[in-house]
Amino acid sequence: MTASTIRVLGCSGSIAAGSRTTSFLLDDDVLIDAGTGVGDLTLDELAKIDHILISHSHLDHVLAIGLLADSVARRRVGLPPIRVHALAATLDALRAHLFNGIIWPDFTRLPSAEAPILALEPFVIGETLSIGERRIEVLPAVHTVPAVGFAVLGRTDEDGAWVFTGDTGPNPPLWQRLRQMKVAHLVIETAFSDEERALAKISSHLCPSLLGNELAQLEGRVAVHITHIKPGEVEAVMAQIAALASRHHISALASGHLIEFGA
Repeated sequence: MTASTIRVLGCSGSIAAGSRTTSFLLDDDVLIDAGTGVGDLTLDELAKIDHILISHSHLDHVLAIGLLADSVARRRVGLPPIRVHALAATLDALRAHLFNGIIWPDFTRLPSAEAPILALEPFVIGETLSIGERRIEVLPAVHTVPAVGFAVLGRTDEDGAWVFTGDTGPNPPLWQRLRQMKVAHLVIETAFSDEERALAKISSHLCPSLLGNELAQLEGRVAVHITHIKPGEVEAVMAQIAALASRHHISALASGHLIEFGA
C-alpha cells in the first residue's frame, strides 16, 4: 500500500466567501463528510467517488450527497452505486429528511430501485471498514445527534493514522482509543471562542479551553489541525489556542491543504 493523501475540500463551521463546510477527499475515491467543499471538485473528480463516509446528520456535513448524486448520475450508468457509510441512525435521518422526495429526490431508488445511484450502508462504532487497501476505523464522538469520527489507519500499527474527531464535545472514549494507536495527524474541531464556552457546551462542540483539556490526553507530539471555526473567527480562535500550553504542533486547517501519511 502506498501513502494516502487527504485533500481538504472544506473545514469551516459555516459558509462565506472562501469558506466551505466540512469535507475531505481521501485519495481520489472516498469522501469523508460531504459539506459544501465538495462543490469545488470538477465533474470528472466527482465521478470518481465510490464511497462517502458521514460523521453525522447535520446539514453542513451531508448537504452535497444529493447534489453529487444528481451531478454524476449520467456518468455512472452501469457502475455500482456510490456507497454512503454512516451510523444506522444517521442513515435513517437521511432517508426521512433528505431523500424523501420533498427536500430532494430519493437517489437510493433512482434511476431505479434495482440500479440506484446511492446505496446506504450502516456501520457501528469500533468497526474497521476496508475500502480497497485502506482501513478506516469508526471512532466515538459526543454530539447533539448520533455522531462518529474516523481514523484512516496506516499499513501497520507503527504507521501513523490520520484521525478526524468529527463534531464533538469532550470525549473521553476517543482518547482512550487513541492511546492505543499511533496518531500522525489529528483533525479536531474548535467551533467557538472561549467567550462562547457556554454555547460550545450546550451544542457539544469545543472551544479553546475545552480543546486544551482534550489535547492534554493525547500522548506524544502530534500534528494537530484545527477545523470547524466559524467564518470571521479564525484569527481570534487561533490566538486563544496559541495561548494554550501544549506539546503538540497546532495549526488552523484550510481548504486546499494536502496531508500525506502512511508511507
